[in-house]
Amino acid sequence: MRTSFSILLLTSLATLAAPSQAEDLLQIYDLAAQSAPSLRESEQRLFATREARPQARALLLPSLSLVGELDYQNVESSGTSSLGMDYERTDEFSSRGARAVVNQSLFNRASWMTLKQTDHVIAQAEAEFRNAQIALMVQTTEAYFAVLRAADFVTVNEALLRANERQLEQSKQRFDVGLVAITDVNESQAAFDRSRADVIAARNLLGNAWEALRTIVGPIQAPLARLGETLPLAPPEPNDLNTWAETALSGNYGVIAAGEAANAARKSIEIQRSGHYPTLDLQAGYDVARSGAETGTDADTGFVGLSLNVPLFQGGAVSSRTREAGYNFRAAQDRLDQTRRQVHQQAKDAFRGVLSSIEDVKARQAAIVSARSALESTQAGLEVGTRTQVDVLNAQRNLFQAEYDYLNARYSYIINGIKLHQATSTLSRETLAKANAWLDPADLVPPPAY
Repeated sequence: MRTSFSILLLTSLATLAAPSQAEDLLQIYDLAAQSAPSLRESEQRLFATREARPQARALLLPSLSLVGELDYQNVESSGTSSLGMDYERTDEFSSRGARAVVNQSLFNRASWMTLKQTDHVIAQAEAEFRNAQIALMVQTTEAYFAVLRAADFVTVNEALLRANERQLEQSKQRFDVGLVAITDVNESQAAFDRSRADVIAARNLLGNAWEALRTIVGPIQAPLARLGETLPLAPPEPNDLNTWAETALSGNYGVIAAGEAANAARKSIEIQRSGHYPTLDLQAGYDVARSGAETGTDADTGFVGLSLNVPLFQGGAVSSRTREAGYNFRAAQDRLDQTRRQVHQQAKDAFRGVLSSIEDVKARQAAIVSARSALESTQAGLEVGTRTQVDVLNAQRNLFQAEYDYLNARYSYIINGIKLHQATSTLSRETLAKANAWLDPADLVPPPAY
């Protein structure tokens, strides 16, 4: 259960709450899934990549072409005939022709390798799209709770401002009756002025957090539901770091995409190496030719033939492209290894982050109790003259900082859990629903007025 706040902090929270319909985490994510440009871009890239298969298949299927020709000729000729007579002649005629040709590749190793490569290229795009979906869930969750963090920061600073204002008033009253020196009033005034500046900065951070969220989900004006008082603190299930790390290595979509990219690069080696192999094509067609010339002929010709191309020497280009593909394949393998290491680290960091966040929340609860007791003792010491006004102001600031740190630790617990599921690619809308159940729709963060 959340440790109860000071009266001033509770008053500020109640002031921020407004009786209007709130957007919760799931609603915000649904908006992001519909409008986030990054996800739409990834989806369109997936659709475009899927077209690689029919394009590769087309290289192995028959192709039919129809060609028509129509020529008009005006021929002027002059010369001497075999009888020794000079002549001049003008001929005008037209010629027409049409050809229908069917081409069928019988053997082209590069085309077959390209078709096989498309399986890996499309699988890579599919994994990248799934990874983009999960990344959007994490990005939306972080942006949502960033608004709540910033709102809590504003609340704490406004409550501290009111507390410092009250201390300033008390210091002035004591100075007027001669109980304290002017230095106490000056210290209280300095603390009050500093608090006013802190509130301005905190409100600016809150506005920035709202804009970051709107960048993802689009323009929204609805308030956001805050995190409720009840937050079950449970370790990951199973509570074993190595199990989560191994699951991440085998199931993370980023690793899968990098693996498929390496497989596609391996196929590129075979595609380029196919330049050394012969190609065999079948060609069949029908040719119709008509001529309007006096000595022209009309012809109808059907033909069937095989075309064999055996490459002997191409200036070393095929060997160079094959070596290039080999280097790209080794680079893809290195990227795969790098991705696996990053995911392995991400899973372990997130797992440890969940466990440390649990302990941190508990420690922050105890810190609030200690800070409150310290403030009460310091205020009592001020009354009897053993403590100064500066001591009270510092103890007061420490209490409000402890309360903010407690709230912040709760958000870190949720974010670490989300990132752990991201590392294993098990993050789903159902996972977000569990975190969404911890929100309180009656406690709202209103959007900024500007």
